[in-house]
Amino acid sequence: MTVRFSCANCRKILKTADSNAGGTFTCPKCGQRGVVPPPQDEAGPTPVAIPLPDAAPETPEEEPEKVRFSVKREEDPGLDMTPMVDMTFLLLIFFMVTAAFALQKSLDVPTPDKQDSATQARTIEELEMDDDYVIIRIDRDNTVWVNDSEAPSPQEVLVKLREAREGEPGTDTKGPSSLLVLADGEARHETVVMALDAGNAVGMENVRLATVDEEDL
Repeated sequence: MTVRFSCANCRKILKTADSNAGGTFTCPKCGQRGVVPPPQDEAGPTPVAIPLPDAAPETPEEEPEKVRFSVKREEDPGLDMTPMVDMTFLLLIFFMVTAAFALQKSLDVPTPDKQDSATQARTIEELEMDDDYVIIRIDRDNTVWVNDSEAPSPQEVLVKLREAREGEPGTDTKGPSSLLVLADGEARHETVVMALDAGNAVGMENVRLATVDEEDL
């Protein structure tokens, strides 16, 4: 007859001859040593072997882990784009600075008609006496006068020109439609251009510019 039992450690079902009951055994699976139990009724549960207190399952010696060395791959640094970016910004600044000159104002001056007779030329004194002209005087200190009335700011120049262009209040008669700018030779160019722009802004049809000495103003 045989004795069936299970290992107390790994629960593997083992069997041996009943004559080995009470003897020691070594589990072929986990290496646990124990005592073979006595024969039991086959209808009952499988008995569990009693492990020896001083016995420990034999564990196979672990192989030393192999050391693996990683190979460091050098990455391709690629093309350095820093000089290209600097060049792009320099070109951008260059085009911005040069394109700003195209935004400056310009004044269209008609070409003289060669068919006009020299007898049609008029002196400054004759233009000043003409009621169809508004006179703007710019002295050496860049002080602007509109019909002998001082205009200390560009806004004042526009207001006075607009009032002169509209004529007398309460009447349907329009004021002068021509503008004569008399500027001293030492006056600033921007002040002269401001006066010419003001004349164009109020709708002066005929704008003339003359350079005179301060004594003549």
